[in-house]
Amino acid sequence: MGHCSGNCSACSGCGRALELTGKEMEYLRTLGQVAFLPVARTAADPAPAYPEGEDLPLVLQCLEKKGLISLDYDLPLAGCREPGYLALPVRGSAALTARGQQVLELMEYQGVQEP
Repeated sequence: MGHCSGNCSACSGCGRALELTGKEMEYLRTLGQVAFLPVARTAADPAPAYPEGEDLPLVLQCLEKKGLISLDYDLPLAGCREPGYLALPVRGSAALTARGQQVLELMEYQGVQEP
């Protein structure tokens, strides 16, 4: 992930305050339990895409922009048989970054619930 240009609209990726949606918190919690999740995309578009999860690509992009997860298309998940994953030609994995792990720990420590 590159440095934030400051031109985004309230992503909170470069400030001290961090705002997360319920879906973002849910995804972080899932990553905190399983370490790696499947991520896939088309060959023509670098953005993640999932046929059955229409809002998941946006959640993934926001979490990556905020520096909370990394998306690595060079490390596909062996043995993953999810139809949405297998339907797309470029497969990889998502994982928490160090900042993502810290945020997850703070959420658990402070007892943050989804909005």
